Amino acid sequence: MSGPGSEPPSGWAYCRADRVRFADLDPRGHLNNVAFLQFFEAARIAYLASINPENDASEPTSGDLILAEQTITYRSPSALEDEIRTSVRPEDVKRSSFRLAFAMHNLEQDRLTAEGHGIYVSYDYQAARACPLPDELARALRKAPEPAPPED
Repeated sequence: MSGPGSEPPSGWAYCRADRVRFADLDPRGHLNNVAFLQFFEAARIAYLASINPENDASEPTSGDLILAEQTITYRSPSALEDEIRTSVRPEDVKRSSFRLAFAMHNLEQDRLTAEGHGIYVSYDYQAARACPLPDELARALRKAPEPAPPED
């Protein structure tokens, strides 16, 4: 989805605009907690494809990343057909892992819906252990913009 919300806010490397669908709702009509992670992961996959287009996440032989940790702090509800923007920013890039920060905003109501982070580990399945991040990916992650200073 392009249009409003497709440009990342200051201090964020990437954002993905989307719309809350019926399947994303809980019985009370709010965005379900599982759907938040799905929106975060969709933004992560699109972001990594934008900085490393040779790596196709749908290919089983592409670089293997394991989600080692995921946190989500829920801030406010979203409902059916709300337009949302999920922003992504890499932080703490290490030898074999990196952290991605996420912020989801409800564009129609101009408010933060959720924020969180994921820690991703490069993994060698044959050796059954963590391995160094591919050089191109590590370089691209380190080129991301610094977080914007807090507003007064």
